[in-house]
Amino acid sequence: MTTSRRSLLAAAATAGTSVLLTSGSGPAAAFGTDDAAGRTAPVRTGFENLAADGYRVLEGQQAGVLTNTAGITRDCRSIVDVMHADDRVRVTAIFTGEHGYRGTPQAGKSEGDTIDRSSGLPVFDTYLRSGKALAEVIDRSKVDTLVYDFQDCGARFYTCNWTLYDAMVAAAMARRRFVVLDRPNPVTGRQALGPVLDKRYASFVGREPIAQAHGMTPGELALLFNDRFLPAAAGRRVELEVVPLTGWRRGDFYDTSGLPWVPPSPNMATPATALVYSGTCLFEGTNMSEGRGTVHPFEMLGAPGVDGAWAEAVNGLGLPGAHFREAYYTPTFSAYAGKVVGGLQIHVHDRAAYDPVRTAVALLITARKTWKGFAWRTDHFIDKLAGSDRLRTMIDAGAGLDDITASWHDELAAFDAVRRAHLLYG
Repeated sequence: MTTSRRSLLAAAATAGTSVLLTSGSGPAAAFGTDDAAGRTAPVRTGFENLAADGYRVLEGQQAGVLTNTAGITRDCRSIVDVMHADDRVRVTAIFTGEHGYRGTPQAGKSEGDTIDRSSGLPVFDTYLRSGKALAEVIDRSKVDTLVYDFQDCGARFYTCNWTLYDAMVAAAMARRRFVVLDRPNPVTGRQALGPVLDKRYASFVGREPIAQAHGMTPGELALLFNDRFLPAAAGRRVELEVVPLTGWRRGDFYDTSGLPWVPPSPNMATPATALVYSGTCLFEGTNMSEGRGTVHPFEMLGAPGVDGAWAEAVNGLGLPGAHFREAYYTPTFSAYAGKVVGGLQIHVHDRAAYDPVRTAVALLITARKTWKGFAWRTDHFIDKLAGSDRLRTMIDAGAGLDDITASWHDELAAFDAVRRAHLLYG
């Protein structure tokens, strides 16, 4: 089923925003449609559709581009470099977030304010800036419009989501326009999964109550943010325009898109990483390695002293879509760097059946049962990742997998109803 213009415009009106539509057979004339021969139309990003439309939505504007190393064209050029060289659009500043514009820092770091060597444009670091402080940065940049283009990974705790949110709030406060260039959700947008954030546990890995695996694209998230959360956070909505994808359907995985993959952060190595990430990032809230410092981050999990009993236990649950191989590795950095780690590797063999959140909960339960050294981080970072203390306390109380995953059924259903009102693609 494809999304009609009427339903698309209705969704945009709900959020008080606009979605770029062109007439006839132009680049944004249809969403998720097939070509005349019945073949799936190629996926075109929001940037491709913006450029094909002659940058019309940026006409007469000084634009600041909020992006990073994954903000590229189909032929792997930086969208900033392409726009800066095009007389039809005026780019005067670059904005970026965690990991920096060129993607060099590891988690929890950025590159700071600097000058981009390629374009000569000023780069404004948004990381750890929000609200009035970020609005002041936008004022200082003198841009009229912020243009957002990040590759998300479909998980609430992936911080580009909250870079988007913080920038939208700040743009609303500074009374600047905001344009989102949409990209695919690499793990499909079929459904939302997992617990919904309790606002008492809000942080930069989750500002607002959305599901752990949100099942949305950046453009759809922007519509939801603007409708549901910005009026309270900024006192008003931002003047938002979403330039949509074309040719993408909600059930599409990234490798069907024909688009190149550039890691949007240093440890989001491949779309396969993204497939497990919305679950196994929870291990950052434990004393175990989540595979950073290996070639399979978030697919390799373990700690010194863990043995094959863990893989045997989780395989015994018969979880759909994956096998769990006993594995040993030595991280080159991050947790247990330079030490031999025992644990497992997740091998997803049926990604349509694989549930990353339920699987990760099963992995946590069995890790705690089979390894006597298991512990939560002392700062209870797991509560921020999971969105509340419920996951931790239920596991500690010996609750089973079914009871834990059933505990968020009602809140997930309520979120999904909100989510569906902001979807752009069939």
